[in-house]
Amino acid sequence: QVQLVESGGGLVQAGGSLRLACAASGLTISTYTMGWFRQSPGKEREFVAAIRWSDDNTDYADPVKGRFTMSRDNAKNTVYLQMNSLKPEDTAVYYCARSRSLFTRTLSTYNYWGQGTQVTVSS
Repeated sequence: QVQLVESGGGLVQAGGSLRLACAASGLTISTYTMGWFRQSPGKEREFVAAIRWSDDNTDYADPVKGRFTMSRDNAKNTVYLQMNSLKPEDTAVYYCARSRSLFTRTLSTYNYWGQGTQVTVSS
């Protein structure tokens, strides 16, 4: 059974940092593209970052480029999202997900999801 469990969310002031973690079980993250998405109240879930299984190439949404860094630790079967210079508009529930096969930003390509972790950035 595939499980993705996010952690590391919380309340932080603008300009601060958080590191999210997504621990996987029932799958080996080194053989899949993994992604981070986020959803704010009243908004659709949106792409944040992805890491390709074959070469660790990463892709970031424009609003987070230069501030967020996605990485993975294959030995721990865990992916991370380091978030720096946080802004109030980064407030959302953050989800990690596994892609079926493609290195993509398309939400429908991801078929396993965690339960999410809340990130709140105060101004």
